[in-house]
Amino acid sequence: MNQKAVRAWVMYDWANSAFATTVMAAIMPIFYADVAADSLAPTTKTAYWGYTQSLALALVFFLSPMLGAIADATKSKRAFLRFFTYMGVVSSLLLTFIGHGDWALASFLVILGTLAFSGGNVFYDAFLSDLVPEGKRDRISSRGYAFGYIGGGILLAVNLAAITFPEAFLLPDSLTATKLSFLSVGIWWFVFSIPFFRHVKEARPQAIQKQKPLSLAVAGFRSTLTTLRHLGRYPELLKFLIAFLFFSDGINTIIKMATIYGREIGIGQTDLIAALLITQFVGIPCTLLFGKVAERLGSMPTLIITLFIYLLIVSIGYFMQTALHFYLLAVMVGLVQGGSQALSRSIFSRLIPIHRNAEFFGFYGLSGKFASIFGPAVFGFIGQITGSSRFGIISLSLFFLIGIGMLFMVKLDKGRLEAVAAYQKEAGDLASPTG
Repeated sequence: MNQKAVRAWVMYDWANSAFATTVMAAIMPIFYADVAADSLAPTTKTAYWGYTQSLALALVFFLSPMLGAIADATKSKRAFLRFFTYMGVVSSLLLTFIGHGDWALASFLVILGTLAFSGGNVFYDAFLSDLVPEGKRDRISSRGYAFGYIGGGILLAVNLAAITFPEAFLLPDSLTATKLSFLSVGIWWFVFSIPFFRHVKEARPQAIQKQKPLSLAVAGFRSTLTTLRHLGRYPELLKFLIAFLFFSDGINTIIKMATIYGREIGIGQTDLIAALLITQFVGIPCTLLFGKVAERLGSMPTLIITLFIYLLIVSIGYFMQTALHFYLLAVMVGLVQGGSQALSRSIFSRLIPIHRNAEFFGFYGLSGKFASIFGPAVFGFIGQITGSSRFGIISLSLFFLIGIGMLFMVKLDKGRLEAVAAYQKEAGDLASPTG
C-alpha cells in the first residue's frame, strides 16, 4: 500500500468538505433564506432550496454511471476528478457575487457546485479499491471522512468567527464576511486538492487514449446499460443498493435541509452555524470510533446501529422548538454521520467486481442520488402544502425504516463470492480462444 498516495487520497476529503459544510450545510442555506430569497415566503424559501438540491442531484443521477464507465474504459478517474474539482472551485468563487433577490442565480451556482462535488466523489470513492487492500478499507474510509470533518470544520469555524465578529477580521459587516466565506471555500478546495493530483497516479494505456470522446461516451453508455441488465447477477449487491437508496435519502436530506429548516422555525444564524460546527468536531472522533467498532462487531451491524440513531434524530426533529434542541440534534448527527457514510462506502467496495470499480461506484452514487432527487423535494413540497416543514422531517423516518429492513437481508460473505465469481468468469471468457 502506497502510504503517500493514501494520505493524499484522505487529504482530498479535507479539501472538498469545505463545500459540504459551508455551502451545502451551514452558511449558504441561511444566506439563501435571508439574502438571495429574501422576497419569498418562509416555506417557499425552504421549498426552493429543496428543489435546488433535487435538481442538482438529478443531474448527477443521469451522469454518474456513464462517467464511471468511461473512466474505467480510459483509466481516467483522475482526469474526471480534476475536472469536477475545478468546476466546484469556480462555482464557489462566483457565489461571492450573489446579492439580494438573486435566488435564481444562487440556485444555479449551487446546482453547479453540488454537481461538481457529488460527481467528483464518484471518482474519488472509486480510488479506494485501487489504493487500499480490503482488510484496511473500513479504517481508511473512516479516516477520509474524519479528515473531511476536520478540514470542513476548521474553515467553517473561521468563517463563523468572521461572520460573528467581522470587525476583528477588518470587515465592514457580517454580510461581507458571509460572501467572503464562499470565496474561502473555492481557495481551500483548490489548494488542498493539490496533494491528490501530485501523488495519486493512474495507468493510462496508449491504445485506449486514441479513442474518440464520442466513441467513449457511447461505449460508456452501453456499458452502463449492460451493467443495469446484469445487476441480477449480484443479488446481494442489488439488495444493498436498494437499502442504500432509502437510507441515503434520509441522511442526505437531513444534511441539506437541517439549516434552512432551523431558520424557518426561528433559530438564529449564529446558533445554526455553531451547532453544525459542533457536528463537524463531534464527527471527527466518532467517525474513527465507528471504524474501529466495525472491526469488532462487523461492518453491517455497525451500520444498522447508526441508522437506528438517525431514526431517533428525525423523530426528535419533529418536536424541535429551541436552539438548545438544535444543538442536541447536531451532536447526535455528528455521532453517526461520518460513520454511516464511511461504512456504506466500505461495504459497497466489497460487493463489486474489482475490474469495474469506477462503473459500479457510479451506480453507488446513482443509487444515493436517485433517492436524493426526491428527498429534499418531498421535504419542501410537504412544507408548502402543510404550512410547516415539521411534517417533512418526520416523513424521513420511512426511508430509514425501509433501509434498515433491507440491510437485514444482505449477506456480505455471499456477496463477496458473487463479485469474485463474476470477475473470474469474465476473465476466463476473455482468455478463451473463442471468447
